[in-house]
Amino acid sequence: MTLPTLETERLLLRPLEERDLEDYAAMMADPEVVRYLGQEPNSREDAWRSMALFLGHGALRGWTNNAVVVRATGMFVGRCGLWQPENWPGLEVGWTFSRAAWGNGYATEAASAWRDWAFANIPTLETLISVIHRDNARSIAVAERIGHRYLYDLEVRSHPCVIYGQDRPPA
Repeated sequence: MTLPTLETERLLLRPLEERDLEDYAAMMADPEVVRYLGQEPNSREDAWRSMALFLGHGALRGWTNNAVVVRATGMFVGRCGLWQPENWPGLEVGWTFSRAAWGNGYATEAASAWRDWAFANIPTLETLISVIHRDNARSIAVAERIGHRYLYDLEVRSHPCVIYGQDRPPA
């Protein structure tokens, strides 16, 4: 199975690869990056397992979170994509970016591309959501910029979250 690869004006959104481990592990070890993810900073070993989890999810679902790479430089700056493990509240578009990438609009650009891909390629999808820790104002702002609106509060794995989302656009 080939996982989707998307391109935007500035970004390449491709499946994670083992060569991403150094940058991915550094991102996931940063306490500020994982602050609202409901987890402690990752060890290198935990980061490798996280990458493997996303790739396994992709093998089962046909889509997952991809590496986000700046096209002009080839620099890995984060992950973004679709996520819906067993018992998740819905099909989620989610994102995590290295601190050095914050403030460049990459999350909005990548999440918009995945939003568009999801509605174009998953015919049964009626509502696309984002699960966000209630205190994560930056991610709430990204969700709003991609057209999501507040839907409801939900505790996810013992963490207070807000669910933002949007319905399939009219044909």
